[in-house]
Amino acid sequence: MFVVLLITCLLVLLAVSVHYFALVMLTWMLDKTIMRRWIAVSVLGALLAHVVEVSLFALGYAFFHMHESYGRLEGELRYLAEDFWYFSFVAYTSLGFGDITPRGALRFFTAVETLTGLVLIAWTASFIFMHMEKDWRKRDGNP
Repeated sequence: MFVVLLITCLLVLLAVSVHYFALVMLTWMLDKTIMRRWIAVSVLGALLAHVVEVSLFALGYAFFHMHESYGRLEGELRYLAEDFWYFSFVAYTSLGFGDITPRGALRFFTAVETLTGLVLIAWTASFIFMHMEKDWRKRDGNP
């Protein structure tokens, strides 16, 4: 369980760092350009950050697959990269799963990925809202 905890913490730190860096870069872009055109680009940039973060966790599932003593995924999967990526997307977005389920200590890893995804998705939503609100105020003539 210690290895699962360690890898989980490492991947959460990496995902939060990727997200922070992406939002800092997007903020810099938005502050340097005409807002309206770049809001859509910033949404795409944030989505790309989420894909990178999901991919980090998918690598975690692939690692745990190679070391089944820590747990495994069971269900309708062929243990290909696309299966780990699919399950990671499902867990990250808290969509809910049924066709593939975690077993053993991998349940902890999956639960933490879901919590991380919820927090980072909420962070993205507040980031986009904050910049949209700033744009709306500028259009209305308010500072």
